[in-house]
Amino acid sequence: MVVLANQVDQISLLRAPKPDANFSGIPVINLAEAGSVDAMIKACEEFGFFKVINHGVPINIMAKLEEEAVKFFSLPQVEKEKSGPPNPFGYGNKRIGPNGDVGWVEYLLFAVTSKPFSYTSMPFLQEPSASLFRSALNEYISAVRKLASEVLELMAEGLKIEPRNVFSKLVMDEKSDEIFRLNHYPPCPLFQGLNYSLTGFGEHTDPQIISVLRSNNTQGLEIALRDGSWVSVPSDQESFFINIGDSLQVMTNGRFNSVRHRVLANGSKSRVSMIYFGGPPQTERIAPLPQLMGEGEQSLYREFTWEEYKKAAYKSRLADYRLGQFEK
Repeated sequence: MVVLANQVDQISLLRAPKPDANFSGIPVINLAEAGSVDAMIKACEEFGFFKVINHGVPINIMAKLEEEAVKFFSLPQVEKEKSGPPNPFGYGNKRIGPNGDVGWVEYLLFAVTSKPFSYTSMPFLQEPSASLFRSALNEYISAVRKLASEVLELMAEGLKIEPRNVFSKLVMDEKSDEIFRLNHYPPCPLFQGLNYSLTGFGEHTDPQIISVLRSNNTQGLEIALRDGSWVSVPSDQESFFINIGDSLQVMTNGRFNSVRHRVLANGSKSRVSMIYFGGPPQTERIAPLPQLMGEGEQSLYREFTWEEYKKAAYKSRLADYRLGQFEK
C-alpha cells in the first residue's frame, strides 16, 4: 500500500482489481420466488451480504434521486459547503467521521425519523429549486425503508422465530435510529490506467441492523470473504445490495455475519451510491435472541444498548473491530 500526499489529507492507495475480477459468487435473492428465504439465510451466514432482485421498487424512483444527487455534487464547492461540515449530519468532503479517516469521497448524510417521516434538512433543500430533490428523497427513502422491513421479516421467517417482525419492528419504530447517506466518488484521471485505485471509503462493517445499498453502474464496491480475501462486487444499478450489520450479528449470536466492505474510487468514472442504514431506538437493548440459542449455547456477547454501541463506534476508526469490546 502506498499513500497519496494531498495538501491536507493522506488517502491510501490500494491495488486496483483487474477488469475481469468481478466475483461471481455474490448470492442473488429473487424476492418474487417462494424459495428465496432459505437462500437468504444461507447468504447471511456465509457472506453477510446479498443482492435482491424483483424487489418492487420502481427503477424511476432510483434514477430520479441519482439525477438530483449528481446535480448537487456538480455544484461549485462553495455552494455545497453551505450544507456542511457534517456534525454529524450534512455535507462532507474527504474526511469521514472525527477520527482521522479520509477517502476520495464527498457525501450528504441525513438523519431519518419514522413518525412523522422526516429527515435532516439542509440549506440547499430549503430552496424552491430543490423541490425535485425533496420529492425524490421522500420517495426513495420511503421505498427502501419498506424493503428493509420486508427483508428483515423474511429473515425471521427463515430462522423460524416469532413474531415475524422481531427484527423489522426495531427499524420501523417511531424512535428508530435511521440514517441515509448519498456518496459521490469523483473520477481521478491521475490514476486512470494504473494498477492502483484511491480508497474511496475504507474497510469497515456497518454498526446498525441492516443496510440497503444502491449505486449507479460504476464499479468500486468490494467485500471481504471469511478467509480475509477481498472480492469485487459487480455493479447493478437496477438491484439492491443488503449488508448485515453488527447489531444483527449480535442478535443472531454470530450466526449471521456482519460483512466487511470498502469502496475503491474509479479513475475514469464517477460513482454515486445511496445507502439506507436501519438502526433500533437508542434505548433498545441488543443481545442474542433466546429463540435462536440452542440448548446449552452460550452468548458470545454481553448485552448493550444501541446508544452505547453507537457511541463506541463513533469513537473508533473505520477499520477497527468494534464488536471486540462487547464480546464475552
